[in-house]
Amino acid sequence: MIAIDDLRQQFTARFSSVPRIYRAPGRVNIIGEHTDYNMGFVLPAAIDKAAWMAIAPAEDARSHWVSADFNDECYADLDVVERSSHHWANYILGVVKQFQELGHAVPAFNALIMADVPIGSGLSSSAALQSVVAWALNDWLGLEYGRKELALLVQRAENQFIGLQCGIMDMFASLNGKKGHALRLDCQSLDYELFPLDLLGHKIVLLDTGVKHSLANTEYNTRRNECEAGVRIISKARAGVESLRDVDLQELFSHQHEFDPVIFRRCRFVIEENDRVLRTCEAMRQGDLSRVGELMKGSHRGLRDDYEVSCRELDLLSTLADEEPTILGSRMMGGGFGGCTINLVQENGLDQLLFRIKQAYQEATGIVLKHYTVVTDDGASKS
Repeated sequence: MIAIDDLRQQFTARFSSVPRIYRAPGRVNIIGEHTDYNMGFVLPAAIDKAAWMAIAPAEDARSHWVSADFNDECYADLDVVERSSHHWANYILGVVKQFQELGHAVPAFNALIMADVPIGSGLSSSAALQSVVAWALNDWLGLEYGRKELALLVQRAENQFIGLQCGIMDMFASLNGKKGHALRLDCQSLDYELFPLDLLGHKIVLLDTGVKHSLANTEYNTRRNECEAGVRIISKARAGVESLRDVDLQELFSHQHEFDPVIFRRCRFVIEENDRVLRTCEAMRQGDLSRVGELMKGSHRGLRDDYEVSCRELDLLSTLADEEPTILGSRMMGGGFGGCTINLVQENGLDQLLFRIKQAYQEATGIVLKHYTVVTDDGASKS
């Protein structure tokens, strides 16, 4: 947890001015992976780990930004926004550019960024950073964009400036989450419904593989292209098919003979995953956590076998979880090829459980397994 007073004091000591302070959380995704950019359903929740931003006007024409987490700083000229050699700064620049393209002048500003969202773990540290920048600039500049509009702005920044063709889930959850709830988002209409998340003596525990394979970004964009290829095949036969959201399994199977087998499996996973999201929401409504856990397991199998975005380390953690009766469900979470598994775990005996899994994982991989216990939290806010 970031200490707000410490953030304020560090900013004042460095920049000799009093800042405004904003936060935007990371997220977990209970189920609904790789469905957002296919206009499907997702079920994320904002969490109690966040990116924080202290901001105040700069004294000259250059912006000065400091990342406490990377122990790095950079200067930026906002008159001509160009990519920076400081990777983390590009997430700020991308959001600034989007405000500019909407016709808003963004004056030079000083900023200090701190976060406790683990980087590379699948908790959307980048979306949290972009969301806090968007939320801060929206307030600081006196603009009146709503949370949905800001989520779309952040998505454009990620797509156009960073170059990752992600969907809207991560930033939408960061901006719109509510403590004690999961958020079922319809990525086609951007309508959403909040579902109370009563864990009934269980906790959400993330197990961090400690790896992030280099395939992640390139394969992410490849999967999107593969899904779009499937849509093109079906749209030739039926007007109005714009995404896999518009296709059910019966229709997909009726065109199977036209598909490359790989493309078919990708599309099948997305359609089945959408159905799993809806069934998970119904199970949550009924308080059936065992059913939620089974659907999470099915999601991992699909991500491993049909969508092929898992990896040895994620599969090992899934297997170890399946051997533990106090884990109701486990699956990989995020883009894939590393990061975390999300686990629905009985609270009693948690310490002993973690000891067993960490020991087995280290023996198999040589990696010391980290874990994070998270609770839901509200979306972006001003402190």
